[in-house]
Amino acid sequence: MRAIAWLSEKRNGKILCKACSQRCLLGEGEYGKCGVRVKEGDNLYLTVYGLVSAINVDPIEKKPLYHFLPSTNSLSIGTVGCNFSCQFCQNWEISQYPKTHHHEVFGKELSPEDIVRLAELYKTPSISYTYNEPVIFFEFAYDVMKLAKERGIRNIFVTSGYETEEAIDIALPYLDAMNVDLKSFSDDFYRNICGARLKPVLRTIEYAFKKGIWIEITTLLIPGYNDTDEEIRQIARFIAGLSKDIPWHISRFFPAYRMLHVPPTPVSSLKKAYEIGKEEGLNFVYVGNYWNEDLESTYCPNCGKKVIERFGYSTRNHLREGRCPNCGYQLKGVWQ
Repeated sequence: MRAIAWLSEKRNGKILCKACSQRCLLGEGEYGKCGVRVKEGDNLYLTVYGLVSAINVDPIEKKPLYHFLPSTNSLSIGTVGCNFSCQFCQNWEISQYPKTHHHEVFGKELSPEDIVRLAELYKTPSISYTYNEPVIFFEFAYDVMKLAKERGIRNIFVTSGYETEEAIDIALPYLDAMNVDLKSFSDDFYRNICGARLKPVLRTIEYAFKKGIWIEITTLLIPGYNDTDEEIRQIARFIAGLSKDIPWHISRFFPAYRMLHVPPTPVSSLKKAYEIGKEEGLNFVYVGNYWNEDLESTYCPNCGKKVIERFGYSTRNHLREGRCPNCGYQLKGVWQ
C-alpha cells in the first residue's frame, strides 16, 4: 500500500523529507535513506503504509520500558526499512530489506482500524511502534496513534531517536512514551557504524523529555566499540543532566548481522556500566539481555527497598499507585 508522506516540503522541484534528521532532499524517483519514502511527481510517497512486517503481543518490559504500565502487554508492530544502517542490527532482515532488494517491500495489509481492533481484542493498554524505526513510517503510525488515543490506548515509539522536532510536535498529542537507543556517545561511532550522527539523537531525547513524553534510554554495550568507562560515564552524565529519574537500560550485545565476529558483552562489563550509572547519580539503572534479578529490579531511591522485582519478563510490582510501600516515596513513572 502507498500513501502520501505529508511530513515533507517542496523545494525547487525537489522534496525535503521532514520526518527524520537525515532530512533527505529527493529528486524524481529518488528514495530516502530509509528505502521506503520516494518522490514521484509532486509528492513524497510512503511505500509501507498499512504493510505490517511484524506484529506480536509483547510484555512491555521487552521494549524495554520498566516505568511505564509495568506488567502489561503491548501490541507491537513494525514495517520494513530503516533510516540507520547499524552493523549490529538484530532485525536487519526487515530493517535493511528495501535497501538490499531494490526498494521492494512486504507485509500484511492492516489498516489503522485493524490494528486498534487487535489491541482491543488482546486487551493491550498500549501499542508499540517497534522492530524497525517508527519515524520512517510516520504517517501510518500517526493514523494508528490518533485512532488508538480516541479509544483509550497509549502509544509507544521504540526508536533510534532521529525524529525531527516537527515530527515530535505533530505526534505529541498521541505519543505517550519513547524508548530511545543512545547507541554511543561518539559521533564517529554513529557515522561509521550506524550511518547517522550523535547530535540529532541527543536533541531528540532533550526535546521529547522537555515536551513531557515519558522517556527511557537503552544502550547496547558492544565490546571494543562503545564500552570504555569514559564513554559509559559520558552517557550516564548526559542522562543525569536531564533527570536522574530517567531509566537507563544497559543491554548485552550478542553477535548479529555484520558483527558476527564480535563476542557477547562480558558480564563484568555490564556490571561495571551499572556501577558507573549509579556513581553518576542515576536512580534507575537496569541491565538487559542478561537475566539477573538484582540488576533488573527497581529500588526505591529514598529507602532502598526493592519495589519491583524482575527476572526476565516476569514481574512482581509492589508499588502502590507508584509509591514505595515501605516509605511512601513517589517513584517517577507512568504506573496506571
